[in-house]
Amino acid sequence: MEDAQIGWIAAIIIGGLAGWIASGVMKSDTGLFMNIVLGIIGAAVASFIFSFLGIGFGGWLGYLVAGIIGACILIWGARAIRS
Repeated sequence: MEDAQIGWIAAIIIGGLAGWIASGVMKSDTGLFMNIVLGIIGAAVASFIFSFLGIGFGGWLGYLVAGIIGACILIWGARAIRS
């Protein structure tokens, strides 16, 4: 998450947007707080996974893309555990 070089306020805003988009893509009904959490943690998860493939995300747009992908992975994982 430090590679993205964005501040905490920007991370919360972009994380919320990423979580909201991911919840729409995955047809998940989550609230605002959960969207922010999904987006921020999702960006960290996606950055970690893609670092093994040599793919790096930087800046606001990269953080948004990583957040969306990571949040989708987290939603999928939560559904897999529940069922």
